[in-house]
Amino acid sequence: AFAWPDSAGTRDALIALTAFAIGLRTATVRKFRVPDLITTTVVTMTLTGLASESPLGDATSRRNLRRAASVFAMAGGACLGAWLVLHHGLGIPLLLAALVSGALAVTASGRE
Repeated sequence: AFAWPDSAGTRDALIALTAFAIGLRTATVRKFRVPDLITTTVVTMTLTGLASESPLGDATSRRNLRRAASVFAMAGGACLGAWLVLHHGLGIPLLLAALVSGALAVTASGRE
């Protein structure tokens, strides 16, 4: 059976290596444009796009402002949602999420 390492440094190193491996895999899939292997996580793809097109990647820097804004918006929404759940229970955050999703769906409908 697998035993989780006792050392915090070992755990952090394993987490960092796993994150690096996932990012590298996703960047490779993006580069080869394999349609059946596209990642299912929007945040992962957004962060991978930021990293792989940065000066440390291929330095193309396409759409980085939009990607960075979406990451900050997702993080802000997560923080707001967590705060609402902690201070007001689950009902209000779910209602707000439903209302915002509905408004965005109506706004975006017909734009395909």
